[in-house]
Amino acid sequence: MDTNVSVLGLGRMGAALAGAFLAAGHRTTVWNRTAGTADTLVEKGAVKAGSAAEAVAASPVTVVCLASYEAVLEVLDPLAGELAGRSLVNLTSGSPPHARERAAWARRYAAEYLDGVVMTTSSSVGNGDHLVLYSGSRAAFDDHRDVLAALAEPVHLGTDAALASVYDTALLGLMCSTLTGWLHGVALVGADGPGGNETATAYTDVATRWMRSVGGLMTAYARQIDAGRYPGGDLTLDLHRSTTDLLVHASELRGVETGLPRLLRDLTGRATAAGHGDDSYARLIEFMRTDDQG
Repeated sequence: MDTNVSVLGLGRMGAALAGAFLAAGHRTTVWNRTAGTADTLVEKGAVKAGSAAEAVAASPVTVVCLASYEAVLEVLDPLAGELAGRSLVNLTSGSPPHARERAAWARRYAAEYLDGVVMTTSSSVGNGDHLVLYSGSRAAFDDHRDVLAALAEPVHLGTDAALASVYDTALLGLMCSTLTGWLHGVALVGADGPGGNETATAYTDVATRWMRSVGGLMTAYARQIDAGRYPGGDLTLDLHRSTTDLLVHASELRGVETGLPRLLRDLTGRATAAGHGDDSYARLIEFMRTDDQG
């Protein structure tokens, strides 16, 4: 094995992955179905493989980043017999069922398989402040963690290969919800355009500090959800229900979209109507499914 890592697929993300490995000092073999796409990476020190099989043979671990899971199978199936004893890290976008299917396929050929999700854009690959989520073979993760750390902070979620994809969707939902709540706050304080009394930057400085308190609540509520008990203490759902009324009213007064606060008011209202007014916000987990009435 001549190199530390091989990369199959040199689209925007794949090329960024290979570039990060090279920047971290890892000997890197690259391959892509389209000729010429590897030239820039070769100039930086990468080894260009003549075939996918050659790339896989060059390293103990191969990182795959192709257009689809179908493309992964199309490329790797003809050389599956060469995968025994090697590690395969699939960073192609897909679904949980796709991940489990590829993991089962890899097991048939005695390969160690990791499914992964890059939780940042291609331009930020190589920045340790970001995350790459992995699930699947713990042995593959432990054996190649130092190499994978070149991309971003590596996080192993568990041995079920589908977990990275599941977390990806959940975390993107968190990001979108958080950013929407932030935009709503920007509009409420009048920082949403010329002539506003405040700036978005000023509001965001306070908001990011406030998020530390919100993070503390998330940690406490996570323990309650895991235990199935929701003591409200001094921050009950009845109080949250009143707060959402104020939020709707403030939005109406400011001429700000009321959809988000009305959604929150409806959710807390359903829980308090069901007799959970003295419980904490974590109780709402039981009302998150559309077929669950709490």
